[in-house]
Amino acid sequence: MQEQELQEQLQERFVDAAARGDASQLLSLLSRSPSLLNCTGHGGWTALMLAARNGHYQVAETLLSHSCDQLVLNRSSQTAYDIARFWGHTHIAHLLARMGGGCQLVPPPGALPQEGYFSREALVRCSERRSDAAWLQRQQRCPNSVFLLFSDLSPLLRTQDAGTTNESQLCRFSYQEVNELIQKPGSVLIFLGVAKRKRPSSSSSISTPQVEEGVVEPPAWFAINSDQDPSLLLKLCGDAKGFFPQSLNRDLLKLSEDEAGILAQARAVLAWHSRYSFCPTCGGSTSLEEGGYKRSCTNTQCRSQQGVHNTSYPRVDPVVIMLVIHPDGQQCLLGRKKIFPVGMFSCLAGFIEPGETMEAAVRREVEEESGVKVGSVHYVSCQPWPMPSNLMLGCLAAALSTHIQADESEIEEARWFPRQQVMDALFRARSPAFSLPPCQTIAYQLVKHWIGRKSNL
Repeated sequence: MQEQELQEQLQERFVDAAARGDASQLLSLLSRSPSLLNCTGHGGWTALMLAARNGHYQVAETLLSHSCDQLVLNRSSQTAYDIARFWGHTHIAHLLARMGGGCQLVPPPGALPQEGYFSREALVRCSERRSDAAWLQRQQRCPNSVFLLFSDLSPLLRTQDAGTTNESQLCRFSYQEVNELIQKPGSVLIFLGVAKRKRPSSSSSISTPQVEEGVVEPPAWFAINSDQDPSLLLKLCGDAKGFFPQSLNRDLLKLSEDEAGILAQARAVLAWHSRYSFCPTCGGSTSLEEGGYKRSCTNTQCRSQQGVHNTSYPRVDPVVIMLVIHPDGQQCLLGRKKIFPVGMFSCLAGFIEPGETMEAAVRREVEEESGVKVGSVHYVSCQPWPMPSNLMLGCLAAALSTHIQADESEIEEARWFPRQQVMDALFRARSPAFSLPPCQTIAYQLVKHWIGRKSNL
């Protein structure tokens, strides 16, 4: 207890010395206890923040010479650099910028990227109704219900009507049109949800049927994955120009955002069913339950029938995708894989491992793929990616080092790109130095988010 009280007293004296500008006492305390360097006082303020607040250049220089952490955030999400700028101490702000402290990653209020493609929730999932088999049966047979059709996890699309902006639409079927297909042994039927009621001012493409007496109940949506011959399934479209896309990473980016969100849900769940036909615990057969959101082992002796197990529910694989910002705040790190189109670079990305935090995964993946060390990591936004069932967690990360040593087994090349080159690629300038992924991807949105902020943030 005495040691703890002594340490707390030292911390209080240390931050007080920084606030008063007493560099000699600061050095004396550091010599006694180096761990004081990044300690925090009231409100999460470090000694460097207090020096920046009060304009004590010598104290700030002393702390930086001992390699203090410049990217620590106080409870107001400010770094020492932000504090120096706010209080007009430009001499300290310039010092911090030169030393790498000008790369503030926390976005200002209202500056988050727009809602991501595949992210829109056009349906109410009605998860509480999935165990109600009678209700689901009634919804299936309702003439207003909508059915989507997949073959080998590829959705049946049709070319968009003339005069509209999007190139493709999901083919929608009624129960009568797909009833026979549902009954076939190789078909998997899942419940997606019920259409949200459309407001008069809404531009949503997922409309609620209207009749003269008023608005009827919103239609239920289902998805079917069939193992039938695709050429036979195409006949269900009649005269419409239906097709199953061959290049999912390209063709599935041509839908409206409402339909993209529905597709993300449907394909991810159907992909899980395609991989988990058998019990992962005992290898026995499984049966589909709860509208397609659970598979139960038919073996009553299986361990999955006892206690709490998550082997019977759809899985989502979390992936971190990060834009790494150079210590000078004016460059970002992008990489390319061999499978990318010629000249295209993107954000680094990787799967989160069991027992690992999002921030730790960002640091590990960046260092593994590029050799660059990362300090501060801040979450920006996420995006489902149904190829097959990933959740992309978009982050900004502050680099602590700049030397690149790419892991060629992971990526072909990695480079620091200056802000102007990134702007040229983002806004399709003539002869850009490189190209970015499509605007529907979270990599594009992270880059756009960074470019849209002030260069000193």
